[in-house]
Amino acid sequence: MGSKILYYLIIIPTSSLPFWVLYLISDFLYLALYKLIGYRRKVVFNNIQNSFPEKSKKEVLEIESKFYSHLCDLIVESIKAFTISAEEATKRMKDRDLSTMNKYAKQGRHAVMVGGHYGSWELIAITAGITIPYKPLALYTPLKNKFMNDKITQSRSKYGLGMMPIKSIKDQLNELDNKEPFAVIFGADQSPRKSQRAYWMKFLNQETGVQFGTEKFAKEFDAVVIFANIYKMKRGYYEVDYQLITDTPKETEDGFITESHTKLLEQVIIKQPEYWLWSHKRWKHKRPKDQPLNNLLG
Repeated sequence: MGSKILYYLIIIPTSSLPFWVLYLISDFLYLALYKLIGYRRKVVFNNIQNSFPEKSKKEVLEIESKFYSHLCDLIVESIKAFTISAEEATKRMKDRDLSTMNKYAKQGRHAVMVGGHYGSWELIAITAGITIPYKPLALYTPLKNKFMNDKITQSRSKYGLGMMPIKSIKDQLNELDNKEPFAVIFGADQSPRKSQRAYWMKFLNQETGVQFGTEKFAKEFDAVVIFANIYKMKRGYYEVDYQLITDTPKETEDGFITESHTKLLEQVIIKQPEYWLWSHKRWKHKRPKDQPLNNLLG
């Protein structure tokens, strides 16, 4: 009952507000979360400081402040996603160049679209079903709260995005394999659940375990691997650029795809660090002694 009250009396009425009002709420959240509560502030500060050891404390705090401002924008934008129109969504998330996507979709090739929790990943998920020449598919872990799980999946899938529970993904992909070209969307920058199964490499000056799922699926389905880079142009407006990593995944050396998309994300973060999800406990696992530290690409 509590989740229904939250959804119908708070989330939906708030989602229906115009963006300018939502950004006033974001400004208030910034003061509350960052200045008053200090939500995960120690985690954020340490993550930034360890990633940029060459920066002064003042520079780290400047990135930290900008990150919290962006995080609060993301919160209200995610709420807006429940009621946003297709026209409004595509106005705020624009594709720079779809030529690579179009080329391989016409060939009937499946794709893996990989990126990180950077910019507005919620908005690109919503618009993918409208803009890219593929059937977009996103993996998710179902919430224990069935009501909220259903509402969130309905919101994300309303414009064509296919939502697939992780446990049944292989069966669903095998079923779709011969029907139409699909693009599986991976956010590959979260900490792996089991460090023993991770691919260990240097990322942002730290030993980092990277999820191997992107590479695994690309090779299994011979899928073109495309890195999606989201740029924040101004408040509430984003652009996405697509960069080919490989169109011959089965011929690549083990680790090449994983290192490639991780290094591309690293370059993006270094240029504008405030738009990455620093509040995530990305480095909570340490590399097991029996796992090598890979450096395939140098």
